[in-house]
Amino acid sequence: MNIYALGEGSFSVDSTKKFVPFNPLTDSPTDRKGSIFIHVQPFLLKTEHDLILMDAGLGFKNPNGELMLHDNIRNAGFEPEDVTLILMSHLHYDHTGGLVVERNGRMEPSFPDAEHIIQRGEWEFAFSGKSSSYRQPIFEVLQQSVNVTLVEGSGNFRNGITYELTGGHCPFHQVFKIESAGEIYFFGGDVLPEPEQLIRKFAAKYDFDGKKSMELRERFGKQAAEENWICCFYHAKNLAIGKVTDNNGFSVKTLDS
Repeated sequence: MNIYALGEGSFSVDSTKKFVPFNPLTDSPTDRKGSIFIHVQPFLLKTEHDLILMDAGLGFKNPNGELMLHDNIRNAGFEPEDVTLILMSHLHYDHTGGLVVERNGRMEPSFPDAEHIIQRGEWEFAFSGKSSSYRQPIFEVLQQSVNVTLVEGSGNFRNGITYELTGGHCPFHQVFKIESAGEIYFFGGDVLPEPEQLIRKFAAKYDFDGKKSMELRERFGKQAAEENWICCFYHAKNLAIGKVTDNNGFSVKTLDS
Protein backbone atom coordinates (compact mmCIF):
# COMPACT_ATOMS: atom_id res chain seq x y z
CA MET A 1 0.00 0.00 0.00
CA ASN A 2 1.23 3.48 -0.84
CA ILE A 3 -0.92 5.41 1.67
CA TYR A 4 -0.21 5.39 5.41
CA ALA A 5 -2.15 6.80 8.36
CA LEU A 6 0.27 8.35 10.87
CA GLY A 7 -1.94 8.22 13.95
CA GLU A 8 -0.79 10.68 16.61
CA GLY A 9 -3.41 9.76 19.18
CA SER A 10 -6.64 10.90 20.82
CA PHE A 11 -7.06 14.23 22.59
CA SER A 12 -9.55 16.27 24.56
CA VAL A 13 -9.99 19.97 23.86
CA ASP A 14 -11.83 22.47 26.07
CA SER A 15 -12.58 26.18 25.75
CA THR A 16 -8.90 27.03 26.26
CA LYS A 17 -8.17 25.14 22.99
CA LYS A 18 -5.44 23.18 24.73
CA PHE A 19 -5.03 19.63 23.43
CA VAL A 20 -4.60 17.05 26.20
CA PRO A 21 -3.79 13.39 25.38
CA PHE A 22 -6.74 11.11 26.07
CA ASN A 23 -6.64 7.33 26.38
CA PRO A 24 -10.14 5.91 25.75
CA LEU A 25 -9.17 2.74 27.65
CA THR A 26 -8.17 4.44 30.90
CA ASP A 27 -9.51 8.02 30.84
CA SER A 28 -13.13 8.96 31.42
CA PRO A 29 -14.85 11.69 29.38
CA THR A 30 -16.80 12.67 32.50
CA ASP A 31 -13.52 13.84 34.06
CA ARG A 32 -13.11 16.36 31.25
CA LYS A 33 -16.43 18.12 31.20
CA GLY A 34 -16.88 20.79 28.56
CA SER A 35 -14.37 19.08 26.28
CA ILE A 36 -14.67 17.63 22.83
CA PHE A 37 -12.64 14.57 21.86
CA ILE A 38 -10.73 14.23 18.61
CA HIS A 39 -8.34 11.83 16.95
CA VAL A 40 -5.44 13.04 14.83
CA GLN A 41 -4.23 11.21 11.72
CA PRO A 42 -1.80 12.86 9.29
CA PHE A 43 -1.20 10.87 6.11
CA LEU A 44 1.80 9.85 4.06
CA LEU A 45 1.42 9.05 0.36
CA LYS A 46 4.14 7.63 -1.88
CA THR A 47 3.66 8.50 -5.54
CA GLU A 48 5.86 8.06 -8.60
CA HIS A 49 7.25 11.56 -8.07
CA ASP A 50 6.95 12.50 -4.39
CA LEU A 51 6.64 11.39 -0.80
CA ILE A 52 3.69 13.51 0.31
CA LEU A 53 2.67 14.44 3.85
CA MET A 54 -0.94 15.60 4.21
CA ASP A 55 -1.29 17.88 7.25
CA ALA A 56 1.10 17.47 10.16
CA GLY A 57 -0.69 16.82 13.45
CA LEU A 58 -0.07 18.49 16.80
CA GLY A 59 3.67 17.94 17.08
CA PHE A 60 3.68 15.80 20.23
CA LYS A 61 6.91 14.02 21.13
CA ASN A 62 7.52 10.46 22.26
CA PRO A 63 9.13 9.63 25.64
CA ASN A 64 12.56 9.88 23.99
CA GLY A 65 11.92 13.48 23.00
CA GLU A 66 11.54 12.64 19.30
CA LEU A 67 8.71 14.02 17.20
CA MET A 68 6.01 11.34 16.99
CA LEU A 69 5.36 12.32 13.40
CA HIS A 70 8.98 11.55 12.50
CA ASP A 71 8.74 8.20 14.30
CA ASN A 72 5.55 7.32 12.46
CA ILE A 73 7.15 8.14 9.12
CA ARG A 74 10.05 5.83 9.96
CA ASN A 75 7.60 3.10 11.00
CA ALA A 76 6.06 3.40 7.53
CA GLY A 77 9.46 2.61 6.03
CA PHE A 78 10.74 6.09 5.18
CA GLU A 79 12.88 8.82 6.69
CA PRO A 80 11.51 12.31 7.50
CA GLU A 81 14.10 13.69 5.06
CA ASP A 82 12.40 11.71 2.27
CA VAL A 83 9.28 13.91 2.43
CA THR A 84 9.32 16.19 -0.62
CA LEU A 85 5.86 17.75 -0.49
CA ILE A 86 3.52 18.83 2.31
CA LEU A 87 -0.11 19.52 1.41
CA MET A 88 -1.91 21.65 4.00
CA SER A 89 -5.71 21.66 4.08
CA HIS A 90 -5.66 24.61 6.51
CA LEU A 91 -3.51 25.96 9.31
CA HIS A 92 -5.33 25.30 12.57
CA TYR A 93 -2.97 24.17 15.31
CA ASP A 94 -4.05 20.51 15.33
CA HIS A 95 -2.95 20.33 11.68
CA THR A 96 0.25 22.39 11.87
CA GLY A 97 1.95 21.66 15.21
CA GLY A 98 4.10 18.96 13.62
CA LEU A 99 5.49 21.34 11.00
CA VAL A 100 8.00 22.56 13.57
CA VAL A 101 9.98 20.91 16.35
CA GLU A 102 11.62 22.38 19.45
CA ARG A 103 15.29 21.47 19.88
CA ASN A 104 17.47 22.99 22.60
CA GLY A 105 14.96 25.74 23.22
CA ARG A 106 14.72 26.73 19.57
CA MET A 107 11.96 26.09 17.05
CA GLU A 108 13.07 24.49 13.77
CA PRO A 109 11.16 23.26 10.72
CA SER A 110 10.41 19.55 10.91
CA PHE A 111 10.80 19.13 7.14
CA PRO A 112 13.30 21.79 6.03
CA ASP A 113 13.74 20.39 2.52
CA ALA A 114 10.06 19.81 1.68
CA GLU A 115 7.88 22.16 -0.33
CA HIS A 116 4.87 23.32 1.73
CA ILE A 117 1.64 23.94 -0.25
CA ILE A 118 -0.71 26.40 1.47
CA GLN A 119 -3.71 28.43 0.32
CA ARG A 120 -2.69 32.10 0.19
CA GLY A 121 -5.76 33.41 2.01
CA GLU A 122 -5.24 30.89 4.81
CA TRP A 123 -1.57 31.89 5.14
CA GLU A 124 -2.46 35.56 5.40
CA PHE A 125 -5.27 34.89 7.87
CA ALA A 126 -2.93 32.81 10.04
CA PHE A 127 -0.72 35.89 10.47
CA SER A 128 -3.65 38.20 11.23
CA GLY A 129 -4.01 37.24 14.90
CA LYS A 130 -7.80 37.14 14.55
CA SER A 131 -8.22 33.55 15.78
CA SER A 132 -6.72 31.56 18.63
CA SER A 133 -6.91 28.41 16.49
CA TYR A 134 -3.64 29.46 14.85
CA ARG A 135 -0.13 29.58 16.34
CA GLN A 136 1.69 32.39 14.59
CA PRO A 137 5.23 31.39 15.75
CA ILE A 138 4.90 28.22 13.64
CA PHE A 139 4.36 30.24 10.50
CA GLU A 140 7.17 32.64 11.31
CA VAL A 141 9.56 29.66 11.42
CA LEU A 142 8.25 28.39 8.09
CA GLN A 143 8.46 31.82 6.51
CA GLN A 144 12.11 32.10 7.43
CA SER A 145 13.25 28.54 6.82
CA VAL A 146 11.33 26.53 4.20
CA ASN A 147 9.95 26.66 0.69
CA VAL A 148 6.33 27.79 1.04
CA THR A 149 4.28 27.76 -2.16
CA LEU A 150 1.08 29.79 -1.89
CA VAL A 151 -1.74 28.70 -4.19
CA GLU A 152 -4.91 30.64 -4.86
CA GLY A 153 -8.41 29.38 -5.51
CA SER A 154 -8.63 25.98 -7.19
CA GLY A 155 -6.36 24.45 -9.77
CA ASN A 156 -3.76 21.90 -10.81
CA PHE A 157 -0.49 21.82 -8.94
CA ARG A 158 1.69 19.18 -10.59
CA ASN A 159 2.02 15.45 -11.18
CA GLY A 160 -1.67 14.65 -10.88
CA ILE A 161 -2.27 16.84 -7.81
CA THR A 162 -5.28 19.17 -7.82
CA TYR A 163 -6.48 21.49 -5.06
CA GLU A 164 -9.89 23.03 -4.46
CA LEU A 165 -10.67 26.03 -2.30
CA THR A 166 -13.76 24.91 -0.38
CA GLY A 167 -14.19 27.14 2.64
CA GLY A 168 -16.66 25.51 4.99
CA HIS A 169 -14.56 24.60 8.00
CA CYS A 170 -12.69 27.90 7.77
CA PRO A 171 -12.84 30.58 5.04
CA PHE A 172 -9.75 29.40 3.13
CA HIS A 173 -9.89 25.64 3.68
CA GLN A 174 -8.78 23.50 0.73
CA VAL A 175 -8.94 19.83 -0.25
CA PHE A 176 -6.64 17.75 -2.43
CA LYS A 177 -7.05 15.02 -5.01
CA ILE A 178 -3.99 13.05 -6.07
CA GLU A 179 -3.91 10.60 -8.98
CA SER A 180 -1.14 8.02 -8.76
CA ALA A 181 -0.59 4.51 -10.13
CA GLY A 182 -4.18 4.23 -11.33
CA GLU A 183 -5.71 5.27 -8.01
CA ILE A 184 -7.37 8.52 -6.92
CA TYR A 185 -6.61 9.65 -3.36
CA PHE A 186 -8.76 12.30 -1.72
CA PHE A 187 -7.79 14.31 1.35
CA GLY A 188 -10.70 16.37 2.64
CA GLY A 189 -9.07 17.89 5.71
CA ASP A 190 -11.73 19.12 8.12
CA VAL A 191 -14.48 19.32 5.52
CA LEU A 192 -14.51 15.52 5.42
CA PRO A 193 -12.72 14.66 8.68
CA GLU A 194 -14.25 11.29 9.60
CA PRO A 195 -16.55 8.66 8.07
CA GLU A 196 -19.30 9.36 10.60
CA GLN A 197 -19.72 12.92 9.34
CA LEU A 198 -20.27 11.57 5.84
CA ILE A 199 -22.78 8.96 6.95
CA ARG A 200 -24.78 11.29 9.24
CA LYS A 201 -26.08 14.53 7.72
CA PHE A 202 -25.56 17.47 10.07
CA ALA A 203 -24.13 20.97 10.20
CA ALA A 204 -21.29 21.17 12.72
CA LYS A 205 -21.32 24.20 15.02
CA TYR A 206 -17.52 24.39 15.08
CA ASP A 207 -17.36 25.00 11.31
CA PHE A 208 -17.14 28.52 9.94
CA ASP A 209 -20.02 27.61 7.62
CA GLY A 210 -21.59 24.37 8.83
CA LYS A 211 -24.23 24.24 6.10
CA LYS A 212 -21.63 24.58 3.36
CA SER A 213 -19.44 21.87 4.92
CA MET A 214 -22.45 19.55 5.04
CA GLU A 215 -23.19 20.22 1.37
CA LEU A 216 -19.53 19.66 0.45
CA ARG A 217 -19.52 16.31 2.26
CA GLU A 218 -22.54 15.25 0.23
CA ARG A 219 -20.85 16.25 -3.04
CA PHE A 220 -17.53 14.65 -2.21
CA GLY A 221 -19.23 11.49 -0.96
CA LYS A 222 -21.07 11.04 -4.25
CA GLN A 223 -17.92 11.68 -6.27
CA ALA A 224 -15.91 9.32 -4.09
CA ALA A 225 -18.43 6.52 -4.64
CA GLU A 226 -18.75 7.13 -8.38
CA GLU A 227 -15.01 7.46 -9.05
CA ASN A 228 -13.77 4.88 -6.50
CA TRP A 229 -11.64 7.34 -4.53
CA ILE A 230 -9.42 6.28 -1.65
CA CYS A 231 -10.44 8.72 1.09
CA CYS A 232 -8.23 9.86 3.96
CA PHE A 233 -10.11 10.90 7.13
CA TYR A 234 -7.89 13.09 9.32
CA HIS A 235 -9.98 12.88 12.52
CA ALA A 236 -11.11 9.27 12.17
CA LYS A 237 -11.36 7.22 15.33
CA ASN A 238 -10.92 3.83 13.65
CA LEU A 239 -11.29 3.83 9.87
CA ALA A 240 -8.79 6.43 8.66
CA ILE A 241 -8.45 5.19 5.07
CA GLY A 242 -11.37 3.78 3.12
CA LYS A 243 -13.62 3.74 0.08
CA VAL A 244 -17.13 5.16 -0.04
CA THR A 245 -20.21 3.38 -1.36
CA ASP A 246 -23.55 5.07 -1.97
CA ASN A 247 -26.60 2.82 -1.84
CA ASN A 248 -29.35 5.25 -0.81
CA GLY A 249 -26.95 6.34 1.92
CA PHE A 250 -23.20 6.44 2.37
CA SER A 251 -21.04 3.79 3.94
CA VAL A 252 -17.25 3.52 4.18
CA LYS A 253 -15.28 0.31 3.91
CA THR A 254 -11.65 -0.59 4.37
CA LEU A 255 -9.55 -0.99 1.22
CA ASP A 256 -9.37 -4.77 1.55
CA SER A 257 -13.08 -5.39 2.18
